[in-house]
Amino acid sequence: MIRLVDVTKVFKTKDAVITAADKVNLTIEDGEIFGIIGFSGAGKSTLVRCMNLLERPSSGEVYLDDIQLTKAGHKKLLEARRNMGMIFQQFNLLEQRNVIDNICYPLEISGVGKKEAIQRAKELLKLVELEDKQKVYPSQLSGGQKQRVAIARALATNPKVLLCDEATSALDPLTTKNILELLKHINKKLGVTIVVITHELKVVEQICDRVAVMSQGRIEEQGRVDEIFLNPKSQTARKLVLPGGTDPINAPTRDYLRIVFDGQSSFEPVFANIIIKLGIKLNILGANTEDIGGKAYGQLLIERPKDNDVIKIKEYLESINITVEEMIIDKEQPA
Repeated sequence: MIRLVDVTKVFKTKDAVITAADKVNLTIEDGEIFGIIGFSGAGKSTLVRCMNLLERPSSGEVYLDDIQLTKAGHKKLLEARRNMGMIFQQFNLLEQRNVIDNICYPLEISGVGKKEAIQRAKELLKLVELEDKQKVYPSQLSGGQKQRVAIARALATNPKVLLCDEATSALDPLTTKNILELLKHINKKLGVTIVVITHELKVVEQICDRVAVMSQGRIEEQGRVDEIFLNPKSQTARKLVLPGGTDPINAPTRDYLRIVFDGQSSFEPVFANIIIKLGIKLNILGANTEDIGGKAYGQLLIERPKDNDVIKIKEYLESINITVEEMIIDKEQPA
């Protein structure tokens, strides 16, 4: 288990003081895949580096199981770091070493014998499906293959935790999907706790059990991925979840209803019933569907009709257990 208690990280420059993490409290349970999502500059990468003390927090406490890393001595900290593998956006492979030697590198540092290290590396190459690439150099690999090697290297020391810092941001959508499927397989097969740092909602939806939404160094909300999708409470979460981003189809002056349905309710002819049975015309502002934990979810934004029609729509949707929320845009705020 990873636990952060009031973790703050401040960077001081010549011209400014930047708080990258601001009194963050998080608990990540053993064996889960936990996402930390936010836009650029939210403090996500700094926070994940505080977990293994690559960045030492300015204040607060970091625990791995019952070890308080922020007070651990050098030897204890090194032992803890061996239990926390890390993969990066740019792979960070050693170009002068071939694939198997890249994977062996952390084992060499840990004092593992060459024969044992090579055997472990071969096992990991099989796990990441690159058995035929042992003697190939990084320059000869695709981006997805490089990330598979980086994952194998991060697993070399049998860590309990795998920290993934924007691990799929440099990859195309199909390769991203394949890498995420690999991480899910590793989580299930090895029981490794995985922490995913990303700015992409689809990454969180595909792989994570729970997620924390981060902005300006703070955790704005956290919970199960489906809960955040169904009912985003913070401004950042709404920007991530709503189709079209910040405001529905760039229409910030329009009030709207957000209708959310899961795979079961999607078989109901909801919108046909609203139009035909209730006699209400709908102006659709945006829509999308998502796969969250293998279950289909969808949402539709419609321009808010007159008050009596809103009541009818809400009563109908609530009667068939479909989530609906009303958003009133503050007309006093600039568009």
